Amino acid sequence: MAIAAGNNLQDRPYKWGGGHARLNDTGYDCSGAVSYVLRNARLMRGQTNSRGFLNYGHRGPGRWISIYVRNGHVFMTVAGLRLDTGGSRGRTGPRWKPYPRSTKGYIVRHPPGL
Repeated sequence: MAIAAGNNLQDRPYKWGGGHARLNDTGYDCSGAVSYVLRNARLMRGQTNSRGFLNYGHRGPGRWISIYVRNGHVFMTVAGLRLDTGGSRGRTGPRWKPYPRSTKGYIVRHPPGL
């Protein structure tokens, strides 16, 4: 379900605050996109900003889903695929990114059991 939810975001633009006031929005920021995926995979209710993910789930990387968070940005990996609004030229919106990103300075969290 998480990969399918991430697939639904691929053509959406970056929108600051997107996915917060409206859960199903026309565009998403980083935390709105991660919230959308987790919510649609039934791993979260509602949404949170990037700082809110500092307390999400359990510490450390997950077996299938990992959330990488620092103050001001969050991205996730699902079965090794990275869903991110950053790490490329310009803000293109939430996309599956084909290349790794440094996780230096990020705290890693994961959904319980995953």
